[in-house]
This record gives sequence, structure tokens and C-alpha cells, in this order.
Amino acid sequence: MSGRWQRLPWELRYVHGARLASQARRAAIVATHRHCRVVFEGDAHLGPGFALNIPGDGELVIGHGVDFRSRFKCEISGNGRVHIGAGSVFTSGGLVQCSTSIDIGEGAVFGQEVLIVDGSHRFRDHTRPMLEQGYDYRPITIGRHAAVMSKVTIAADIGEHAFIGANAVVLEPVPAYSLAVGVPARVIDYFGPSDRSRSPAPAQRTSPA
Repeated sequence: MSGRWQRLPWELRYVHGARLASQARRAAIVATHRHCRVVFEGDAHLGPGFALNIPGDGELVIGHGVDFRSRFKCEISGNGRVHIGAGSVFTSGGLVQCSTSIDIGEGAVFGQEVLIVDGSHRFRDHTRPMLEQGYDYRPITIGRHAAVMSKVTIAADIGEHAFIGANAVVLEPVPAYSLAVGVPARVIDYFGPSDRSRSPAPAQRTSPA
């Protein structure tokens, strides 16, 4: 069998090998998360390094055709809920951390090393260590066909078709069809339908996550 496999064209071996590896990862995820709710709404590609940690009663729903290319990790605490819409793409190194809810629309695209998180550390009580002060939570919604470039941190909503520049830190909601860049991210342009045009206002500075 091994010899016949090696004689197959490289492209054929790669495609079939990647598909078989993805199916094995999916089977392992389902087998090790029977205590919670993990749903695949059709086929999805789970690339190398895919990891899921749901110690409680959380929920992960993955739409048809979602592509996790490599090193994607999802951590869901308590009864948190993550829904990822059909056709979305995570390139490499994506991390999702959820304790409330994170909803990602269809066809959203995420570059390398993107962090999506619905909680931020409290730190302003100088009499206690940061890790003893708890968290502030905010459910996150990312609209359909939003595009998020590499090394972006997302801690607020992003509208549909919005474009987030590389290295941005999203601490305030970004409207649909808007270009946002910077730390903290601010809207600098609108490129959507003219009947929905609005003058972009810089995002207000908040406490860092």
C-alpha cells in the first residue's frame, strides 16, 4: 500500500492526505467533546494544530466549508457559545477565547495570529493582583464577509464587509463597509453603498484588554 501511495502524483497525495488528516482530527474532536455541544454543519477543513478546549457545557458550531488552515485554537469557558459561519477562513495561528458568545458571519476571513476575545482583565484595584480581579465580558459579533488582516486583536463587534488593517486592536465597534486601522483601531474610510454612507468617527480609547 505504501509503495502504491508513493507512486501517486504529489498533488493527489497532498489533497487526499490533507483530507484524511482533517477527517481524523474532526473525529478526535467529536470523540473527546461528548460532554458539550460540538456541531459541524457540513464539511470543514481542520488543519494541523487544530485544538479545542471546552471543559464545561459550552458550544461550538462550525458552518459548511469553514477552513482552519493551521494552528487554530478555540477555548470556551462555562456555557460560552461560538458560532462560525459557512465559508469562513482562518489562515494560521488563530485563537478564539469565549465565555459569553462569539458569532462570526459567513465568509469572514482572518489573517495570521488573530485573537478574538470577549473578555478583558480588570486591573485597576492596586490592592490586589490582576489575576484576582476578574474579567469584564462583552459578546462579540463579526459580520459576514468581514476581512481581518494579520496580528489583529478583536474585543468588539465588526460589521459586515468591514476591513481591519494588520496589527490593529479593535476595542470599539467597527461599522459595516468601513476600513479601520491602528491601536486602538479607528475608522478612516467608508466604502459601502452610498445610501448607507456615514462620516467615520475615530473610536474612543478604552482600557486595554
